[in-house]
Amino acid sequence: MVGSSHEALHRIFQKDPGLLTHALQRVLGVPFPEPREIAALNVDLTEIEPVERRVDTLLRAETDRGTYLLVVESQGEVDGRKRGSWPYYLSYLYEKYRCEPVLIVITQSSTTARWASQPIKLGLPGWESLIVRPLVLGPDNVPLIADVREAERDVPLAVLSAMTHGRGRNAAAILESLAAALKTIDRDSAAVFVQFVDSCLVDPRAKQIWRDLMTAMQYFWRHPLAEQVREEGREEGREQGRVQERAEMVLRVLEWRGVPVSDAVRERVDACTDLDQLETWAQRAVHVTDAAELFVES
Repeated sequence: MVGSSHEALHRIFQKDPGLLTHALQRVLGVPFPEPREIAALNVDLTEIEPVERRVDTLLRAETDRGTYLLVVESQGEVDGRKRGSWPYYLSYLYEKYRCEPVLIVITQSSTTARWASQPIKLGLPGWESLIVRPLVLGPDNVPLIADVREAERDVPLAVLSAMTHGRGRNAAAILESLAAALKTIDRDSAAVFVQFVDSCLVDPRAKQIWRDLMTAMQYFWRHPLAEQVREEGREEGREQGRVQERAEMVLRVLEWRGVPVSDAVRERVDACTDLDQLETWAQRAVHVTDAAELFVES
């Protein structure tokens, strides 16, 4: 028995599935193809098994024109699975926060950038029910900044330039300009930017150029950029100083990225005296979305 108008309005199509395609064609003028068969499916969309779905970075932006959710996805290569996951992310976030989601994809690959920039269209061609248009940042549209003065004018953009263009014949000029520009900002911010760039450089020559530049600048944390070989027999006080500096670096990276740091996480990091362990946590701090993930072994 049909108990409400809401129920009646959709159950009529369960009774006569052909009516739905007839309505699409005759009422809406949508050229929906004549189905060979129509089958009713389970309407319960509840996920019994928990499914882990994570975006890379999620930011909430309040503007004069409203509130937006900025969904940032780092994409290394073409991945057809994103055709399903990206629309899911946006729909879920809109339903949860009631804010307009904006998908931003960042990549170091021109091929991946061209793929990611293609709209994802779900539904009948020409009458799509859902269209997702990613905004893509990549080597074809991020400015190539290889001039010191230009890098100094906008250091974060120069960092992004190094992260997306840090390969090939322009790598040395880009990295040298950025290294000089980093001297003009506060040391803590510069230290975080340095590690971001180091993590993104995949070209061995470019990575070595960067580490040589950073070694010359004598950044203070124990990292391959600043110190390739430790001397034996350093006094205990200096060893403790390096431990403390590295622990502070782990926490600063998390805080700079806006990742909440609980008292338990802070205490565990501060209590660690193993430089190698702290180095591992520092590298993870650049990528994790939850501070507790520092301690999860892959």
